[in-house]
Amino acid sequence: MRFFFVVVLALALGVLGVGYLWLNAPLDLSAPTVDLSIEPGASARDVAQAVADAGVAINPLLLHGWFRASGQSRQIRAGSYELDRTTTPRSLLQKLVRGEEALRSVTLVEGWTFRQVRDALQKAEQLKPDSQALSANDIMGQLGQPGVPAEGHFFPDTYTYSKGSSDLAVLKRALRAMDKRLAAAWALRDPQSPLQNPEQALVLASIVEKETGTPSDRATIAAVFCNRLRLGMRLQTDPTVIYGLGAAFDGNLRKKDLLTDTPWNTYTRVGLPPTPIAMPGKAALLAAVQPAPSKALYFVARGDGSSHFSTTLDEHNRAVNKYQRGQ
Repeated sequence: MRFFFVVVLALALGVLGVGYLWLNAPLDLSAPTVDLSIEPGASARDVAQAVADAGVAINPLLLHGWFRASGQSRQIRAGSYELDRTTTPRSLLQKLVRGEEALRSVTLVEGWTFRQVRDALQKAEQLKPDSQALSANDIMGQLGQPGVPAEGHFFPDTYTYSKGSSDLAVLKRALRAMDKRLAAAWALRDPQSPLQNPEQALVLASIVEKETGTPSDRATIAAVFCNRLRLGMRLQTDPTVIYGLGAAFDGNLRKKDLLTDTPWNTYTRVGLPPTPIAMPGKAALLAAVQPAPSKALYFVARGDGSSHFSTTLDEHNRAVNKYQRGQ
């Protein structure tokens, strides 16, 4: 009888030992990394089969048994996962239970136009191009804001996403982020601001974003435009003209361009343009609603990224001669 128990104990320990080794041995993958997609509602058995189908040389019945024995089979989360050759059955289950999906990221840069945003999304790794065939207006409709211009309404930031996600999902997050940032900035606006609503703040912020070369100048640049708006002066800002020219702009802004009327030409039209011209960041949003306490009406680039500000046209002309014409 004693011998029988010894044999049974030895066999049990052997099984436990083999099980331990199996749980902690790297999986045999068909490639250095394999992608695993778990659909919502998938059972533990479905997940085990999906692992095998993804390119892992494993018995799905055995893997399913491990999932069940762990007591965590109902905690496995749907998503897109990436397995490498360090993944073991034990770490695989941990990954699936924790929802440690394979994430990618795309960065939307301050000052980009919506066209540049679309280009970046199209080039983003493993992001479904669901918006590719849609117009900008159609995209805004899909995102729940029909009639709202797409330009400038997405917040510049780095967005992570699961492999195989829709680009519309990324755009929706960026849209919500801008709505939130704009509302927060508007709540902090200067009571003396000439801006009448958050949309005007967004438009001005986009101009400030494009005009600012040195961060320390940002609030004063915003002050110049706010002062001009109060006086009914034309804003006369080159980036709006360039935006209005669209594909016709060849990199050189000429006098005839300044005289070519478009809805965005602030040399020919008074007030703010009808839409933003780019994506402003947080700093530009705050500058637009909290401009510096300055009476400046003009500024000119010094050539080092900073600007010289003037309160009179005579002073401005002297600055132009000094910094632009070398006189």
